[in-house]
Amino acid sequence: MSRIAAKFADLKRQGRGALIPFLEAWDPDGPTSMALLRGMPEAGADLIEIGMPFTDPMADGPIIQAAGKRALAAGVKVRFVLDMVRDFRKQDETTPVILMGYLNPILSYGPDRFCADAAQAGVDGMIVVDLPTEEADLLLPHSTANGLDFIRLVAPTTDDERLPHVLNGSSGFVYYVSITGITGTRSASAEHLEAAIPRIRRATNLPIAIGFGVRTPEQAAQAARVADAAVVASALIDTLSANLDENGKAKPDTVAKVLDQIRALAAAVRR
Repeated sequence: MSRIAAKFADLKRQGRGALIPFLEAWDPDGPTSMALLRGMPEAGADLIEIGMPFTDPMADGPIIQAAGKRALAAGVKVRFVLDMVRDFRKQDETTPVILMGYLNPILSYGPDRFCADAAQAGVDGMIVVDLPTEEADLLLPHSTANGLDFIRLVAPTTDDERLPHVLNGSSGFVYYVSITGITGTRSASAEHLEAAIPRIRRATNLPIAIGFGVRTPEQAAQAARVADAAVVASALIDTLSANLDENGKAKPDTVAKVLDQIRALAAAVRR
């Protein structure tokens, strides 16, 4: 059983949903990003999503775009993201880690080599935002061969006819993009989620995580209740960016403020 499957099975026994916080690798620099990653499990993260910075992040709103620009300016490379996970695994062998990013850097790295290196570093799954279902064979055979969960995105516009096609080959969990648009711009209503999630459940037995627009503890609790997990990204990066100095460096309490925000989100999800 993969770490992701084991985590969701354990949470099901506990009768609660998961909190999945996001960080952009190397935002605003390697040490700050690593400190956040190391602190997330103790703060209440059940799984962790790490963004791989890219120059053209078409699904990201201005908040995550800015985070990616800071990381790229700091010199991040794909291999540095994998090194982060490898270092994290020295202290944490149980918290699932998912990489979220775009296809171009993976193709440049080499799909087979990327999946092998990611698995060796301790990555558990990947979400490739701009990989069409029809082109999944670019990555799926390599992820499967290396034991990586292949997590697919489902949008509000994914109709019942296309849904099984999109989910073909999926594992780990399903990521429901709760809005039509980019990250961090608005939030889905509770009524929308309560109508959308049962439709997806009829097509899969995998857990469902809700992202794109989950910002507050109340929204995270609602998402984890209606589905199986809440993904929080832009709100955390907003806090981080608001606590950088005039040179773009983290202030002494920046990491603590972001981790405190995760604690508040985790408490709401657990209630």
